[in-house]
Amino acid sequence: MGFIQAPPELAPQFDDDRVLRRFLERQLPDDVLRDVTPSLKEMGELAAGRLYELSMRHRNDEPQLTSWDPWGNRIDELEVNAAWKEYARVAAEKGVVGTAYERKHGAYSRIHQFALMYLFAPSTQVYTCPLAMTDGAARTLETLAKPELRDRVLPHLIHRDPAQAWTSGQWMTERTGGSDVGLSETVARETPEGWRLFGTKWFTSAVTSEVTLTLARPEGNPAGGKGLALFFVQLRDQQNRLNHILVNRLKEKLGTKNLPTAELTLDGTLAEPVVGLNNGIRNMANMLNITRTWNAVVAVSSMRRGLALARDYARRRVAFGAALSEKPLHLDTLAGLAAEYEAAFQLVFEEVRLMGQAELGEISEEDQRVLYAIQPLTKL
Repeated sequence: MGFIQAPPELAPQFDDDRVLRRFLERQLPDDVLRDVTPSLKEMGELAAGRLYELSMRHRNDEPQLTSWDPWGNRIDELEVNAAWKEYARVAAEKGVVGTAYERKHGAYSRIHQFALMYLFAPSTQVYTCPLAMTDGAARTLETLAKPELRDRVLPHLIHRDPAQAWTSGQWMTERTGGSDVGLSETVARETPEGWRLFGTKWFTSAVTSEVTLTLARPEGNPAGGKGLALFFVQLRDQQNRLNHILVNRLKEKLGTKNLPTAELTLDGTLAEPVVGLNNGIRNMANMLNITRTWNAVVAVSSMRRGLALARDYARRRVAFGAALSEKPLHLDTLAGLAAEYEAAFQLVFEEVRLMGQAELGEISEEDQRVLYAIQPLTKL
């Protein structure tokens, strides 16, 4: 049998991550560090073991949409792969969202949560997308929603029991596209049954979620962003039927193919205003800032995963009589990548640290200004 190159392998990802461990040692008090380390070690082992294996086994298993049953009934059933369902279970049980809201360690809880997510993300086929929007929805409802809505929904968004845990969408993009969200065409109409939404949401990720936050313009409101309102939608009723929502198609994408992203028609979808009937974009600011932070942390975690695989491969691959890890030019290339990764890590996790303080009102005026400045920068 001829030569077969040994593939790279992942070590337990928390133990193998010097940058993350040193950051936590600097930022967390000793008692907090001792308390959070076991959960991070466990997540690091899952990320290098079962979760990674699932992502490899199901990497080509894309979501499937069945629009009609054999008798001609519109059903819009969406099936995701087995790995996706396991990611949902692990994320709930390990508190990938909930840790931030349990606030066991006060402002440090955000660092703990994002460290968990940073380890979880590269092995989970972009399941962090619905989790990011769930986190954003949780913070929005926690800070803005009427008590009845908040108390009914928030516990599900942060629950550790997979049978009770919900995820949330964030429906903004319409056919007008671009960053001028004020051009949204979805209309909200008040009826005897409550508010109903009519329009098309052109690009909606996490369509498997139980709930979503979305923007619509109440009839009679002025054009532009200030005329939009923020609404809460439960996707299915007690009989598990879609809430006057048609799934027109799943989008064909260049990447993130395991993530179900759909084009939806809202045809009288029942909805509840989250807070007031205007300024919807402003009221969505918490959600946008949190999802941007998730994007940034996922990007850094992906950089770290690439380096982990490249370093291990460099020790295994022999060329011209020596391993790549002994070649100065190869080491120089890896060093350059590592420098970029470590700089990005420090920027992103500084934002996470400040976010935790800001959410509990423990941030200084100067640090608050820094947070305002770096939130959009980390997304870039």
